[in-house]
Amino acid sequence: MSGTRWLDEDEQRTWRAYLRTSQLLQEALERQLQRDSGMPHTYYMILVVLSEAPGRTMTMTELSTMLQFSVSRLSHAVSRLEEKGWVRRTKRPEDRRTTIAELTDEGFAALVEAAPGHVEEVRRVLFDPLTPSQVRCFGEILGTILAALECRRGAAAERPRELDAAAQ
Repeated sequence: MSGTRWLDEDEQRTWRAYLRTSQLLQEALERQLQRDSGMPHTYYMILVVLSEAPGRTMTMTELSTMLQFSVSRLSHAVSRLEEKGWVRRTKRPEDRRTTIAELTDEGFAALVEAAPGHVEEVRRVLFDPLTPSQVRCFGEILGTILAALECRRGAAAERPRELDAAAQ
């Protein structure tokens, strides 16, 4: 592949540091939530997203899209949350094909209880090692990368529509 733009030494070092940091960060958050709240990070994320939604409800499709979870992964996790009484699934009355996930009062209470320890762990492992200036730069860098990824993702989602239009 003569056209491959290989990573130089600095890029390679940065890439590998990012991968290792990302892995260790996820492991630290998972350990803390399991230890202190008895829930995996996946469950915590579902509870957070539902807590921020109007009426603490979302369709399963919206929730899957928001969290970037496969339908089967989300369905399995929500089943476990239902067993705990933290989430309730219902059908939309006007469209019985649509399933709604609703955060229960018990689920909200579990989230409120778990949040302080989780936030403290995020602060400890991610923000405390950085200066305020580094936090601002980090935020700007992540914002730039996120915008580029979302732009590419949006363009990829548009391609099938463009192909459909061209075929007509």
